[in-house]
Amino acid sequence: MLITDKETLKKYSAPYRLWQGIPGIEVTKNGRIFITFYSGGFMEQIGNYVVLLMSDDGVNFTEVAVSYEDEHRYYDPCLWIDPMGRLWFIRNYSPDNAVYAVICDNPDADELKWGEEIKIGNDIMMNKPTVLSSGEWLFPVAVWKKGIHVIDQKYDSPDEDRKAFAYCTEDCGKTFEKLGGADAENRAFDEHMILELKDGKLAMFIRTFYGIAVSYSEDKGITWSTPVDSELKGPNSRFFIRRLKSGRILLINHYDFDKRNNLTAMLSEDDGKTWKYKLLLDGRKDVSYPDAKETDDGYIYITYDRERGAFLNSYEEVYKNAREVLISKITEEDIIAGELVSEKSYLKKVASKLDKYILDDKVDFYKV
Repeated sequence: MLITDKETLKKYSAPYRLWQGIPGIEVTKNGRIFITFYSGGFMEQIGNYVVLLMSDDGVNFTEVAVSYEDEHRYYDPCLWIDPMGRLWFIRNYSPDNAVYAVICDNPDADELKWGEEIKIGNDIMMNKPTVLSSGEWLFPVAVWKKGIHVIDQKYDSPDEDRKAFAYCTEDCGKTFEKLGGADAENRAFDEHMILELKDGKLAMFIRTFYGIAVSYSEDKGITWSTPVDSELKGPNSRFFIRRLKSGRILLINHYDFDKRNNLTAMLSEDDGKTWKYKLLLDGRKDVSYPDAKETDDGYIYITYDRERGAFLNSYEEVYKNAREVLISKITEEDIIAGELVSEKSYLKKVASKLDKYILDDKVDFYKV
């Protein structure tokens, strides 16, 4: 269920959130910024809800929509502006084990109007689709490996075909076809992204316990090669990879890391073979789950979370965490220089930060 009533939204605003994280970002033609993430309860659990924030100045963010339903879980949201300029608000829904989206035709309008719910596929999607040079849109939807579901195992997917899949639409989202998928050894939560290479092949990058695997397709996603180690490394966490308008590839990942620190933006000029240029975005601990959007003026907007405050045992432990969703704005020139050289660039701005929980003593923490 999508909630947009301003009075009702107050119940999901910052004072009512104990923890928050797993963000996504989009920026419109007119510069309006949307950021999404999820919260609810004290961990990843039934009762989670997805929040959508909006800002017209890049400083002040307000809640404009929430997805919530009793005895269900909305989680791992994704934002995407398609080639038609429409904003897709994509969320995963449990225990139905499905990926749903609502579309806003004009995300720059004074009043946002959302369409009907669209089911994309089963089971989980949290990264942006890829538009192929031939026109198809590929959506990265996965069925996780059995037994790693975060919440109660009874909510695990019943689907026995468990891979990181590509779903294709050739009619701008009216219908979807499930194509092939890849099953990487030691994969964790997949969180895969699909990149079209200059030779026409597709590369699917998949989160694993050892870092990031890669699989290739030469038939637009119908079949995929056996995944191998991409050698991009990583602390078993989400990453972001995308081709920029310049033709370079942007990778946002943990570099020279000790767990989830040293979140870094990297550029490749040889289709991902080497990563010559690097810019440290945030060297602090517990910074993770980047998402990004390149705008027409050459700036790259990046969001990520810091110290989510989930899976803890008391309010005292929670309040020791930053519980921030952050935003950075950089250019390729900044990454090449290894420091901020562009006039409007910035790092580590806070889009949302939690303070004391207004519903104190209303949460039943688990004890370990």
